Amino acid sequence: MAPVLTVNNLRTYYQIKTGIVPAVDGVDFSLEKGDALGIVGESGCGKTTVARSLLGLIDRNYTRIESGEIHFDGLDLVQLSREEMEKIRGKKISFIFQNPMAALNPVFTIRFQIAEVIKNHEGDIGEDELNQRCIDLLEMVGIPAAKARINDYPHQLSGGMQQRVIIAAALACNPSLIIADEPTTALDVTIQAQILDLIKDLKDKLGVSLILITHNMGIIAQMCTRVMVMYGGVVVEEGTTDNIFSYPMHPYTAGLLSAIPSLDDEKDTLFTIKGSVPRFSLPISSCRFAERCEKVMPCCMDSEPALLNMDGGHKVRCFLYSDKGTDL
Repeated sequence: MAPVLTVNNLRTYYQIKTGIVPAVDGVDFSLEKGDALGIVGESGCGKTTVARSLLGLIDRNYTRIESGEIHFDGLDLVQLSREEMEKIRGKKISFIFQNPMAALNPVFTIRFQIAEVIKNHEGDIGEDELNQRCIDLLEMVGIPAAKARINDYPHQLSGGMQQRVIIAAALACNPSLIIADEPTTALDVTIQAQILDLIKDLKDKLGVSLILITHNMGIIAQMCTRVMVMYGGVVVEEGTTDNIFSYPMHPYTAGLLSAIPSLDDEKDTLFTIKGSVPRFSLPISSCRFAERCEKVMPCCMDSEPALLNMDGGHKVRCFLYSDKGTDL
C-alpha cells in the first residue's frame, strides 16, 4: 500500500535581516494510512515549520520552500497554486492549532465557523442538514448539550471546549490526514489528557492518519507509533516509538528522554540539556548539536554527519555510528 504522505528533501528557509535561516533543511519522511507520526524537539527545531509547509501555511513575504517534494493524493503539494491548496486544506488535510482562543473568531458563532468549513468544500447545503451536521460533529467530540451550545460564541466556552470545537471543524469534511500542532499547550493537565484521548479515539475510529507536533516525549509515547526527532531543522533520529524510547541513539534524543520527570527518580534536580537551540545560518559545516552535546568529538566540529540507516529502520544522524550504518 502506498503511503498517504511522502516528503522528500523538504527545505523551508526564512529570510531575515542578517541572512537566511534554514528552518527546515532537508527533511524526508512518509506516513502510512492510519498511522501516527510524532515530530518532537525543542522550540526552534523546525517542527511547526514542517507542518505549515505541508499545507502552505507560510508567510511568503519572508519564507519560502527552497526545494523538495510533498506527495499527497497523487499531487506534489509544493507545486500547487494557492487556489489549488485551498481545495486540499480543510477537506483532505486538516490542521488542529495549538491555541484555540486564537484559532476561533470571537465574533462568529460556533455553528458559523464549523459550517463555513463544510460549505467551502461541499457547496450549497440545506440549512437543516448543515445544522444537523454541526450538531453531530459537536456530539462526536464530546460537547454536552450540543444542540443548545451550537449558537454560542467562543468566549462562552472553556479552553477545553474551544479545542473540541477546533477538532470538530478539522473533522467536518472527513479528512484522511490530520496535523495537530501542540494541541494541548494552552490547556491544564487534566483537560490535556481528555483532549489527547479524544484525538486518539477519533483517529482509531475514523482511520485517519495523524501527525502530532510536540515537545513532550510523554505525549509521544501515548499517541504515536513512529517518532521523528528534529534539531536545528534536520532529523537527528527516527524510528518506532518502542525503539526510540528503549534504545535512543542520538545524544539529543537521550537528553529529551532523561528530562522526563519520574516518580521513581530520587534526584533533587531534573536533568537538563545545557544551552539552548541556536539560530543557524548557511552554510553549516558542523554537527548542529555539537555545542550542547556531552559526547562531542573533534570530527563533530569539522563536518555535518549524514543520516544513517540502522537495523530495523532506525535512523540516526551522529558520528558515533558512522561505522555501523549506511547513508540514506
